[in-house]
Amino acid sequence: MNEDGLIPGLEGLAAPEKAKPAPKKAAKGVQEPAAELPVARIAVEVPLPHLDRTFDYLVPDKLADKAVPGCRVRVRFSGKLMDGFLLERLAETEHEGRMAFLERVISPEPVLTPEIAALARELADRYAGTLADVLRLAVPPRHARAESGARPPTPPLPAAAPPPGPWTDYPAGPSFLTALAEGKQPRAVWTALPGHDWPATLARAAHATLTSGRGTLIIVADGRDAARVDAALTAEFAPPADAPEDTGPVAAHVTLTAELGPEERYRRWLRVVRGQALVAVGTRAAMFAPVRDLGLVVLWDDGDDVHADPHAPYPHAREVLALRAHRAGAGALIGGLSRTSDATQLVAGGWAHGLTAARDRVRQAMPRVQLAGEDWEQGRDQAARAARLSTLAFSTAREALKEGPVLVQVPRRGYLPALACQRCRELARCTVCAGPLAMASSHAAPFCKWCGHIAGDWQCPECRGRQIRAVVVGAGRTAEELGRAFPGVTVRTSGRDGILASVGTRPELVVSTPGAEPVAEQGYAAALLLDGWALLGRADLRANEEALRKWLNAAGLVRPQGQVVLVADGSRPVVQAVVRWDPVTFAERELAERAELSFPPAVRMASLTGTPAAIRDLLAAAELPPEAEVLGPVPIGSDGAAERALVRVPRTHGAPLSRALKQAQGIRSAKKAPDPVRVQVDPLELI
Repeated sequence: MNEDGLIPGLEGLAAPEKAKPAPKKAAKGVQEPAAELPVARIAVEVPLPHLDRTFDYLVPDKLADKAVPGCRVRVRFSGKLMDGFLLERLAETEHEGRMAFLERVISPEPVLTPEIAALARELADRYAGTLADVLRLAVPPRHARAESGARPPTPPLPAAAPPPGPWTDYPAGPSFLTALAEGKQPRAVWTALPGHDWPATLARAAHATLTSGRGTLIIVADGRDAARVDAALTAEFAPPADAPEDTGPVAAHVTLTAELGPEERYRRWLRVVRGQALVAVGTRAAMFAPVRDLGLVVLWDDGDDVHADPHAPYPHAREVLALRAHRAGAGALIGGLSRTSDATQLVAGGWAHGLTAARDRVRQAMPRVQLAGEDWEQGRDQAARAARLSTLAFSTAREALKEGPVLVQVPRRGYLPALACQRCRELARCTVCAGPLAMASSHAAPFCKWCGHIAGDWQCPECRGRQIRAVVVGAGRTAEELGRAFPGVTVRTSGRDGILASVGTRPELVVSTPGAEPVAEQGYAAALLLDGWALLGRADLRANEEALRKWLNAAGLVRPQGQVVLVADGSRPVVQAVVRWDPVTFAERELAERAELSFPPAVRMASLTGTPAAIRDLLAAAELPPEAEVLGPVPIGSDGAAERALVRVPRTHGAPLSRALKQAQGIRSAKKAPDPVRVQVDPLELI
């Protein structure tokens, strides 16, 4: 060997290469990540505030094709198998520790669209909630049979914009429709005319939106309204009369209501997410329906309480649809016979424009509203006194029954929902739980509305009297009294125990609670709005606004120039608004008064409900804006175990307020605080 370690004479030969080790095979049971985009960002369904964020997982190679953005997955989280949604696939992760693999893909169907995922994140922050809570409301439960069923074809879009039709009753109506057909984003607060066929008007707006290649989402209060809009859309999209027999509808629409059942509702919801239907109609739960290329959102009767979701984080359909319109660049239409102060705030802030009819057109369409006197008028007629009607109301009903049905609105359901002592007028309460006593019929014994105890031997604790009287008369008792006052006339009821969808043209009395009024085929000949004091006497910030909405909704079912008798104090501004049929002026006045007193919607407000110690703990952990004002806390309930505090800030500081409350909830959640605090941003009930 020479000094270089080479054998003489063999310097030109290369040294043999070392053999490369064969690649190791993955051990049995060990998963390999996907070759492309191996990281999945998951929104795990964990409702804890301090875990309200996304988590990164590795995608196994065997699930690479199924793990698509928007699908449902199952992952192991904190030692437990949890459901979640795959938001996106990434090439790298910022997580420095060890990552777990996806356990499985529940369904490769991309049910969570990017639009709804981003909307859910914004709503969770706005309402101081969690993303998991919003997604639970946004995406319905899965049904495998619905996913595997046949997919119907998508009908073609309309070729030309429809004529304005019913929108000509409003000066700005045709231009609103034209803007939708041209792909623009008009936003309006619509005050509909009484007796107006509002479902057909909404269907025409959806038709105009479809001509621009965009979809429409319509949210109504209940299934009856959804059925009316569904029928109007079917008529609007029906093929022309001269079309061939095998011609299908111009466009497809779906209706999403709870009455359908979970599987059928999910099947229709899949048609929306797949783009097979560009028009969706539904109740509150459908406000998250992922309509493709959204061009118009509609909310009818936004003052109805059912539009506020009772589940955390308690979003309101008006706010959800407004955010969707803003994010998607879509038009918005918030309509109703009445006008809420919240909708008026949208107009005052410039977000939307008012869409109303001219005063002369309103006078042509509105019924004639008269105010009835109080109990002293009932003595003039024995039959009127038996039915608890003033002379004016009794005579109006008697004359109107010659022409058609008469609607009688009673603000309380039941028979005798509230009782008092006949002698001293002290409210009758249960001796077991102190709950209010009521009666279900004329032959039934008083019972407790809280615990159900039968109080057949009730005795007044104040005067020892045993006779009781009615404090409030419900719809059942009213129907019984009207049957005696109008012998030979059919009396029907519509309420919680059974809601009538519609009535015919024959003369009959229809007794209904607010919101359950059936639609008359040719309109009611008259309407009696009884016990106005029961609506106006509510201890609620929205009492006047809610009374106006319920009265106008009932009176709007009466024929033009028909008769409406309202039993209420005529000196109240809200009653005068009914007589003049001027909800816009009343809403503007209501908003001005609330702004002067710093009440919503002029300000943003959050309600904190929990034990006294829990509320103090939350307020101490929250870094509230300097402009925040804490009202209370004050006890709620008879036992005083829970309290409620209100936090008020100017509208421009609503986001910092929500952020501070959400962070405080996260701190308490991480510390495993024993007593929870319910946080509601912009709650409906403040008193």
